[in-house]
Amino acid sequence: MCDVIRARLKQFAPVLSVNMSLLRTGLTLALGAGVGAGLSALLRPTEERLIPDSLLSMCPVLPVPSVQAAELKVSAGPGPGSGPVALMKYGFPSLSHIKTRQSYVAAYDPRTRLPLWVLERLDSTCISGQSDRSKSQFREDPSVHEFHRATNADFRGSGFDRGHMAAAANHKWSQSAMDDTFLLTNIVPQDPDLNQRVWNRLEQMCRSLTKRHGSVFVVTGPLFLPRPQPDGRLYVTYPVLGHNHVAVPTHFFKVLILELPDGQGVELRSYVMPNRPIPEQTPLEHFLVPIETVERASGLLFVQNIQRATKSIRTVHHQNLPQIKDH
Repeated sequence: MCDVIRARLKQFAPVLSVNMSLLRTGLTLALGAGVGAGLSALLRPTEERLIPDSLLSMCPVLPVPSVQAAELKVSAGPGPGSGPVALMKYGFPSLSHIKTRQSYVAAYDPRTRLPLWVLERLDSTCISGQSDRSKSQFREDPSVHEFHRATNADFRGSGFDRGHMAAAANHKWSQSAMDDTFLLTNIVPQDPDLNQRVWNRLEQMCRSLTKRHGSVFVVTGPLFLPRPQPDGRLYVTYPVLGHNHVAVPTHFFKVLILELPDGQGVELRSYVMPNRPIPEQTPLEHFLVPIETVERASGLLFVQNIQRATKSIRTVHHQNLPQIKDH
């Protein structure tokens, strides 16, 4: 039976394959092969064949593709500057388990029950509107198998906030867009003091930048960084929450891609914050790090993909002093 199905799949392949000529310009940031001391290596994305559910049910030994057709819609979204086509401009940091929403795109890690990264495009329109946060509810993501998703019960009594990677206030233009930010595939266990204070200030700053920049692309995600132990070695250790073992990140990153006026390139800012209380008045500039730091720690790549859209990248380091690099 499976031989018959495989033969049929060869017949379907030209029709079912993803049109990579459309996606290649945007879906270009793949997971790096190494994290840490060595340079991160780019894993070349492969063209995955999309198999109809009916065929999968007939031959269960066939692997389920990690990228589903429903998750790779390339039509423009209903919101201002939203939808995968608009968000693709500087590439996706990886290609697996992509979830498209009205105003953001996310890559999900079923092992940690967390988003790997969340990509948004902010402008003055999408952060304005009458959407009411009190009408939104945290909820499970039905697109993720129940074995691999977090639940509200996992967070209950944990001492951690359900922290947004795509902030709810970034998507006031539509109540349904704001509701999407409450899907647990956009949520991480976050220290409540961090979430409500310094991290909130960073989110507010991202929105304020829309006054000076036409578009602000934001990529946010968790990090799991090593710490020295008494035996002199470095270990990555973290607690997990609830029945589903939702991982608690040690740190978070946020990368900002700010479009400069008149097509002069982009300004790049990257921040890393520990998942613990931080004095409220700590300047945000203290958390600026070189983009390479985020690339090494996350296994994601940003710069070489941004270079495909622009040759002028202005990187911002400490004291908000830009350094222009032309590649």
